[in-house]
Amino acid sequence: MKIRPAVAIIENKKILTMHYKYGGQDVYNLPGGNLEFGELLTLALSRELEEELGIKVDVGELMMVGEVHFTEPQKQTIHFIFEGKVLEGTPTLNPAHTSALAIRWLRIEELATVNLYPNISKKLKEYLSGNLSDKYVGKLDQNWF
Repeated sequence: MKIRPAVAIIENKKILTMHYKYGGQDVYNLPGGNLEFGELLTLALSRELEEELGIKVDVGELMMVGEVHFTEPQKQTIHFIFEGKVLEGTPTLNPAHTSALAIRWLRIEELATVNLYPNISKKLKEYLSGNLSDKYVGKLDQNWF
């Protein structure tokens, strides 16, 4: 099982994503990454965003926790999504640390129309409107790419 912290950085009603091509499909990931042994979730986020995007972030409140389960291939990931704010720098891809093709600021309304990983578009709208009843959102409806 993987544990993946990610951050939702929202500015001007847009959310920061990283654009990838997987299996010939456009996929938009929330910035984040995998933990190194002994690393705390928030420290992993700070490290990943500095390495991949060259930014320093303020990792804020835990927004939600969701699970992704795939049977083919057999994979399981728990996603911890935090609020985030850019403190320093402008997001710029570092090809030495990411295979992302581009940085994309997507409108919140757009999220339901793209392949988002993790797929939190509905839950994010609930969170932003104050209607998310529980931070544990359970199994996420996620496509495999």
